[in-house]
Amino acid sequence: MDQLELMKQMIEQLNTAADSYYSGRGELMSDYEWDALFDRLKALEEETGIVLEDSPTNRVSSETITGQKEAHEFAALSLAKTKKPEELVKWAEGRKIWISWKLDGLTLVATYDGGKLSRVVTRGDGHTGTNITHLAPAIQGIPRTIPEKGHTVIRGEAVISYADFEAFNMESEEEYANPRNLASGSLTLKDIEEVKKRKIHWIPFTLVYCEPQIVSWGERMDWLAKQGFEPVEREVIDTPDEAHVNAAIDAWTLKVTGGINPYPVDGLVITYDDTEYAATGSVTGHHATRAGYAFKWQDESAETELEYVEWSCAASTITPVAVFRPVELEGTTVKRASLCNISECERLGIGTKGTVLEVIKANKIIPKVIRVSRIEGQLEIPAVCPVCGAETQIYESPVSGTKTLRCINPDCTAKQLKKYTRFVSKAGMDIDGISEQTLARFINEGWIRSYGDVYRLREHREEIAQLDGFGEKSAQNLMDSLTKAEDVNDQKLMYALCIPLVGQDVAKRFLSAYSFEELIRIASETDDPGVFSQIDGIGPEKSASFVRWMKDEKNREILNDLFALVRVHETERTETGSACAGLTFVVTGDVHVYKNRNELKAYIESQGGKVTGSVSKSTSFLINNDITSTSGKNQKARQLNIPVISEDEFIERFGQN
Repeated sequence: MDQLELMKQMIEQLNTAADSYYSGRGELMSDYEWDALFDRLKALEEETGIVLEDSPTNRVSSETITGQKEAHEFAALSLAKTKKPEELVKWAEGRKIWISWKLDGLTLVATYDGGKLSRVVTRGDGHTGTNITHLAPAIQGIPRTIPEKGHTVIRGEAVISYADFEAFNMESEEEYANPRNLASGSLTLKDIEEVKKRKIHWIPFTLVYCEPQIVSWGERMDWLAKQGFEPVEREVIDTPDEAHVNAAIDAWTLKVTGGINPYPVDGLVITYDDTEYAATGSVTGHHATRAGYAFKWQDESAETELEYVEWSCAASTITPVAVFRPVELEGTTVKRASLCNISECERLGIGTKGTVLEVIKANKIIPKVIRVSRIEGQLEIPAVCPVCGAETQIYESPVSGTKTLRCINPDCTAKQLKKYTRFVSKAGMDIDGISEQTLARFINEGWIRSYGDVYRLREHREEIAQLDGFGEKSAQNLMDSLTKAEDVNDQKLMYALCIPLVGQDVAKRFLSAYSFEELIRIASETDDPGVFSQIDGIGPEKSASFVRWMKDEKNREILNDLFALVRVHETERTETGSACAGLTFVVTGDVHVYKNRNELKAYIESQGGKVTGSVSKSTSFLINNDITSTSGKNQKARQLNIPVISEDEFIERFGQN
């Protein structure tokens, strides 16, 4: 095969994989494989001097979001990339630079005129994007108004945190490969409420244009913060020599490997502080030579042998997990990696014990099987659920064509994972050391089938200590947490039970009128589902839901089982008043008179007031001891002419317990 034909073949592979990925149809190759093939193509292009029109090196992305197309006022060009720190040093030319995250999501350009959001457009091909302004209310971080009244253009990345991604995947009918894939698929939706569920955050990474003359990139980012935005995390490097650049890269890499950064990133970006100098660069293809330089980590890979495939059931999906001979990657021992779904197993060619795998930690964090070099045997897909033993079925998504394995039993314990997560949460039974992922593992081990089984984890102490990621100390810490959580107040217990329509506030209202014992007795004996509707804030629907739950024999068994394992303490009844009646408060920052913000919130509610998490037109007061702060909430309050008062001013006006 000659070089031209080889280039055409590479281009077809890369474009097909990118099109599938960005359209939400799933991965045809890993990021690692795509980057490696891209680098080979680029090297071949440089060697031959030929760049074909449809080459991915000659365009920005393969975005397939449909809608009204609009030309960008300022071209959204891509950055040159490197995996060599010394090339960053050379590019910096000794000038003051900034380092920030290369966020792994979708670039959106937001424009403001007269202080109001006028449009939001996707990056598209860098010159033309798709107008998705209608979705702006569903994306966190894009304010509707800003103090600046002039023309303003901001470029930022729409991302989904790892935590929000995992939570969404747990409950979703569709299984997404990674947060970027979910973000991409979300922006193709028309239903704003559905997009809101994805919890997309927009993080500005550069101020493209504003009317005030601000030359420094760092000052431009500070200006964005004063407008109410939350720009990308950044650090200045005044002397960008090899030592300082390497030290900065090492420090930022530790933030990734240490799990400090909540959002997916696929590298770092360095930018000149002098924006006028940055604008003097030339444009080569789709790259602006001085606009910035991207650094991508060199993934460390290792070859190992498959021991077995574990099938882990969570929510509606049974996920294959490769368990292999331990290898050292990025300074840690790795011995398991999710295989995502059946389609990924088929794509890779996963077999049985002895199959030779190549493994990386994608973006320094997530263990990932990227290649199979030798297959042994044939993977068997379980016919029954590993948790409940019910029949399984293979589901093929009509959207992406991805095949996943599912349990057909609607009462499978694994499908109640969210309930168990709420049960052990701080607002519930407050059991430290049990994350959602840990609960899923315990459920898959067969140790948890009811709420009471959480406390019976003591019987599995030695087995827990042997689990990957635990050890003796973690196991003992969990045992100590279970002992501590044997004492619980009635409000926390009621919330932990996951009774439909009974959240923290509703539980508080029920228990302000009756003791837990009285509530159980009344619900058990009554024929009137609305018996509790006379309680302030309850109403017929919530009353009926509580009565229905308490009358269910299985639920009563669950409750009685718990009562045998824990000691329930009645919440001290708070004297009520009307000092805050009809008013809505937002509390932010540190408090110094009250023990914490929750105590202040409790007082406001006891006085007939309401506390919300964000500032809006309905907010009466923002309580912040740093009245002069330029935080987003303070900025929003000033825009809406809402009084910002300190804790002392609040006490002076509304009293204190």
